[in-house]
Amino acid sequence: MTSYFILSKTFIILLCLFHTIDSQSQPWSPLDAPKELLQMLIRDPFTLSLASTDFGHIIHKTPFAVFAPSSIQDISKLIKFSNSLPIPFTIAALGRGHSVNGQSMTNDGVVVNMTELNNNNNNNNNRIVVYDDYVDVGGEQIWIDVLHASLEKGLTPLSWTDYLYLSVGGTLSNAGISGQTFRYGPQISNVHELDVVTGKGDLVTCSTKKNSKLFYAALGGLGQFGIITRARIALGPAPQRVKWLHLLYNNFSTFSEDQEHLISLDGINKSNAPNYVEGMLLLNQPPLDLSFYPKIDRPRITSLVTQYGIIYLIELVKYYNDNSQDHIDQEIETLVEGLNFVPTFIFEKDVLYEEFLNRVHSDEVTLRKQGIWDIPHPWLNMFVPKSRIADFDEGVFKGIILKQNITAGLAIVYPTNKSKWDDNMSAVTPNEEIFYVVSLLRTTGFDKLEEFQIQNQQILQFCKDVGIGMKQYLPQMKTHEEWVEQFGHKWKVFEKRKAQFDPNNILSPGQGIFNKIE
Repeated sequence: MTSYFILSKTFIILLCLFHTIDSQSQPWSPLDAPKELLQMLIRDPFTLSLASTDFGHIIHKTPFAVFAPSSIQDISKLIKFSNSLPIPFTIAALGRGHSVNGQSMTNDGVVVNMTELNNNNNNNNNRIVVYDDYVDVGGEQIWIDVLHASLEKGLTPLSWTDYLYLSVGGTLSNAGISGQTFRYGPQISNVHELDVVTGKGDLVTCSTKKNSKLFYAALGGLGQFGIITRARIALGPAPQRVKWLHLLYNNFSTFSEDQEHLISLDGINKSNAPNYVEGMLLLNQPPLDLSFYPKIDRPRITSLVTQYGIIYLIELVKYYNDNSQDHIDQEIETLVEGLNFVPTFIFEKDVLYEEFLNRVHSDEVTLRKQGIWDIPHPWLNMFVPKSRIADFDEGVFKGIILKQNITAGLAIVYPTNKSKWDDNMSAVTPNEEIFYVVSLLRTTGFDKLEEFQIQNQQILQFCKDVGIGMKQYLPQMKTHEEWVEQFGHKWKVFEKRKAQFDPNNILSPGQGIFNKIE
């Protein structure tokens, strides 16, 4: 009886609080919400502050409340409640908050804390269920947990992101890319089926054969059409170990030609093809991260970088098992034969498969200890067509980044094959068979943030001025016209699907596509 009284008293106080706020500023009254929804709306300052920022630490928007669902049906009820109002409130789904430009935020709307679905399941395994060749996984789950559950049965997803502490629903709402993309496609190309709560509040199961319009819309759809609550993801046999190589180049043309050669091997002989190909820049700017390399070799690598200003490196990985250890070295020798890296500048590690996939987490642990994880991340991600990547190197890598000489951070560049992407999906890529992923992943203090933001705008303006024809990944558009240009020939379909699945423009307002940027 005492606990019931305390809960009742708390509920009355919450009602009074909502009433006070509503009378001051809100166009909708939480008092109109069903009682069970009201109890899940959280408004304490700490919770609101967590939902008002993201990994970027650049954009800040304060929601009216954070919603803590105990089930998928709760999310459906929330969306239907919003739709029932004369002026619906906006709703943003929040997974791990790893967006960098406010994409998972809403100003005065409601943020759905998807991780609560995990907390409200006593046995989290029922949100990750592994079968013979696929895994059913909740949209709130993170990829590292999907990996662990799959490995227990000797299986693994085929396509990854470089960082595994991201939510499944979050990466599938964008694309999910890494060095495996050239071979297995992005993560969205490895999905058999989805459960989606649409902008109307309908819970829909969809695939290429069932409710296909929603399936294609949601994958790469930036959260505009629905909230992904379950995904069925393809699995394959898990390797045990990897050979992990870095090859250094002092010439961009040679570097890019060798990368393109490596990704072409997938169509020739899959058994001899690499499993992962990425590339990075080593710039003559601090900090120069040489932690991958033996200490004895670091001085000569530093000297090479100093001599050329930019050194390009190919990151090449081949998977193998203990029972194939006898011939893995020969496979590696065959892979690198004919590649034109700087002689003797080839470096190799042999690590467990899981250690390789989860490599970024160790960096995260170090940065958190140093207090430089939760600071601004003015990232810029682009897809650049193969025909213009050399112009991009001259104009951006050399003409802007190296020339301006501000801290570079991590610069990633690698090619992938458009044929591995399904053009029916919402994700946008350049109109060439081979295009390059370019990711400028910079970290800075608040005092230097503006310098990086200005540089990012200069890079985008350069691409526009010389007609690079690039597309942004994790796009950060500011105007309707820019969004239309970004989606190109897909815009009309994208707009039509929005009207079908989220006619009141409730979902994912932080993207600023159909809502003015708040």
